[in-house]
This record gives sequence, C-alpha cells and structure tokens, in this order.
Amino acid sequence: MLRVATCGAFVVLYAMRGRRLVQTFFPWDVVVVQWILSVVRGLACPAMAAALGLALLSNAAPAHDIPNEIVLNGFVKPDGERLHFILRVPLIMLTSMNLPKRGPGYLALDRIDEALQKSLEATAKEIELYEDGKRLTHARATARISEPSQKAFESYEGAVALIAGPKLPEATDVFWNQGYFDVHYEYPIRSDRSRFALDFKVAPGLSGRLKMILRFMPPEGAVLAYDIHGGFGRVALDPYWYQAAWTFVKLGFSHILDGLDHLLFLLCLVIPFGLRQLWGLLAVVTSFTVAHSVTLIAAALGMVPAGTWFPPLVEALIALSILYMAVENIVATLRQRAAEAILHRRWLVTGLFGLVHGFGFSFALQQDLQFAGTHFLLSLLSFNVGVELGQILVLVLVVPALSLLLKQAAARRIGVVVASALAAHTAWHWLVDRADKLRYVEWPEWEAAAATAGLAALFGLLAWGGRLLLMRQTERRRSSTRPSSAE
Repeated sequence: MLRVATCGAFVVLYAMRGRRLVQTFFPWDVVVVQWILSVVRGLACPAMAAALGLALLSNAAPAHDIPNEIVLNGFVKPDGERLHFILRVPLIMLTSMNLPKRGPGYLALDRIDEALQKSLEATAKEIELYEDGKRLTHARATARISEPSQKAFESYEGAVALIAGPKLPEATDVFWNQGYFDVHYEYPIRSDRSRFALDFKVAPGLSGRLKMILRFMPPEGAVLAYDIHGGFGRVALDPYWYQAAWTFVKLGFSHILDGLDHLLFLLCLVIPFGLRQLWGLLAVVTSFTVAHSVTLIAAALGMVPAGTWFPPLVEALIALSILYMAVENIVATLRQRAAEAILHRRWLVTGLFGLVHGFGFSFALQQDLQFAGTHFLLSLLSFNVGVELGQILVLVLVVPALSLLLKQAAARRIGVVVASALAAHTAWHWLVDRADKLRYVEWPEWEAAAATAGLAALFGLLAWGGRLLLMRQTERRRSSTRPSSAE
C-alpha cells in the first residue's frame, strides 16, 4: 500500500509541476497522501464490517445446520378450470414446523397429519401463484412424506400418482431431515389459457441458498423449464411480450449497476471529457454501445466458444481494458499535445474493448433467458435497452458532477490523474487474480487454442496499431506547426 501511495503522490506532483522531473518528496506531500488514504480506509472499513455482519447472519441457523443449497422440484399444469401445482420440498425446510419425532430422530408418521396440514398452509404462503395478475387461493391440498430414495418426481404423472397413492407405513424409518414433503395443490381458475405467474419468496438467511426447478406444462406447446432462485420476484410462466420486455429491461438495468468492473470502465471512458466535449463523449459511448450489443447478441445466439476457459478469459480481458483506459487517461493528461488526438480517436479503442464487455454481459444473460418464454429476440433487445438505460443514468450523474467539481484546469488534471491511478490500481489486482484462474481451466485442443491466440494477437495489434497511428498523427501536427511558429 505504501508503494502505491508513493507512486500516486509522484504522479500528482508530476501533474502539478509540469514536465519537470520530481525527485524529492516534501513532508507535507506525504502527509496529504496519507490523509487521502485514511479517508479511503475510513469509507472501506464500515463497508467491510457490514459485509462481514451480513455473511455471519446469513450463515447462522437457529437450531440446525442448513445446506448451502436447497433444491425444490415442482410442476405447474393448468387443466380446464383447475391449476395443479405439484411440489417436492426437502424435509430440512420444515425444521421450524416441529414435526413429531420418535426414537433417535425418525418422524412419527402415526401422528404427523396435523403438522402436515400446518406445513401445507405455510408453504402456500411462501409460494404464491397468480392468474392474470390475481393471486390464487388453493381449494384443495394433499400432502405426504416420502423417503429419500423416492424418484417419482422425474415426471408429472409419477408425482401425481405418488401423492394420490397410499401413504408410507407408520413404522417406516424416515429421519427428520432426510426425506421429502410432497404436496399437490389445486387452484380454481377461469381458464387454462390464462397467463400464470409464480412468486417464490425466501425467508431471511436463505437468500442465495434456495432454488426451485419448475416445469410449466401449458395446454399447448412445449414444456417450459425454469430454475428460479428464492427471492427473485414474480416470474411469468408464459409471459406476454410486454411482460418479457419489462423483465429484461429491469435485468439489464440492474446488471450494469451491479457490475463494478463495467462501471469502472465507463468511468475511465468519460472522466477526461467535460460538458464542452459532448460530441466526443457521445461518439465514445455510442461506439461502446454498438460494440457490446454485437457480441451480446452473438453470444445469446450461441456464436461463442463453449469451453470453460472462455468466461475467465473474458473477465481477464475486461480487467485489462480498464487498466488500459486508466493508463491512457494519465498519459493524455500529462502529455497535453497528445491529449486531443487520443481523445479524438478514443471511440476506436472503445469499440474494440466494447466487444469484450459484450461477452461479459452475455454471461449474466444466459441464465435469465429462461424467463423469455417464446419472446427470445425481444427479450434480448430489451436486456440491451436496460443496459443502455443504466449507462445513461451513470453518465447523467457522473459527467455533470465531474464538470462541476473539476472546473479549473489544474484541479481537472489532478482529478483525472488521481481517479485514473486508483482505477488502474484496482484493475491491476483484478487482472492478476483473473489471469491466475486461467491456469486451472481446461484449454481446448491446439487448433482451437491457436485460433484463440491468433484472435487475441489480432486484438492486441489493432489496439496498439491505433495507438501508434494516433502518435504518428500527433507528430505530423507538430511538424506542420513548426514552420509557422518560426516565422
């Protein structure tokens, strides 16, 4: 940390004192740097403490250890004026229901009926079903306890037959947390052609641990499979086009705001620009938008490598893109003659890196495409719209704030250099961590690896070629202005 602070102070002093080489730090400079670091630590420590507290709360269990992942299985099938909801819940989820036990912890099946009825009602409150936006209330429910070896939920017909069939003999040994609670709900509905939705709520402390594998069986068409995590919110099982569009706009919007690496890259893109350079800023943002839209759509259509090596490679390249942009900001600030050329052609390099970020967006989109229903293309475009809305929000907040805070030229230079140095420091650590993960992935055969290496080399050559082109144009401008200045 001291080395980073020293380098940061050197860069700040270099920017303040022009091109003269700074060889000695004065004591007050070191004090200023240490004060800045103390402020950063003061902001970081409460955040780390809060994160630790949340981690401890989420890991706490009231009486028994809860598995890291609990999987429920279910079927939803509209049939005439009835909606059938078949659900299998691991018994570990019923710990708070105090099911009667006998012996070392076996369920007392001879006196469990009352507890099963309570469990039926509690489960119905946690998993809500809707018809055309109106919540449904079950008219009938049947439940039973099943052994861990029971595989009837591999099909809808098998699950229905199991719950309707004879119950387990009372002498059956089922340990309190090793079997299943199987239930069949029936809801009265107006039509099996209605639009249905499900809201899988989650108790505090179980967020991220609970998920449901659900199969929706409409009267016509293919079965739709969902992998729903607890607390996700209401899921339209066969959405209208506007429902799918709104869902994916929200997903794209939240993804760009939750993605710290994407936000940091966006900050590095726009921080050298002010409101007076609005057209240059729009060109950069448009280039980034078009580029990541292309690769996002290509990835969603399956036009990307399927190996496990590809996602960590993209994540490492995203960190590299942030590092490159941050360093370029520093160079453009300290070398004023090259700044105009660098910012004027920034849209080119931004477009290249935008292709990489599009693949990063696609990784978040792949799992969510299950909620698109039959509106795949619309959902894809809506996700992209959500990403753009998030970017616009960031720009609307950041660009005016930077222009207001960094009005003076000296303050602007210092602010750009310090912010870019911090971004470069963060990106460097990300790059090291993500590149280290590449050592443990399974790489493709040498032919594909050679092609990948060729693409990476081409990408690097384009980036550095653009950089050399800018430097060459800058030198030409300098040479063209020398005769006129001599005269």
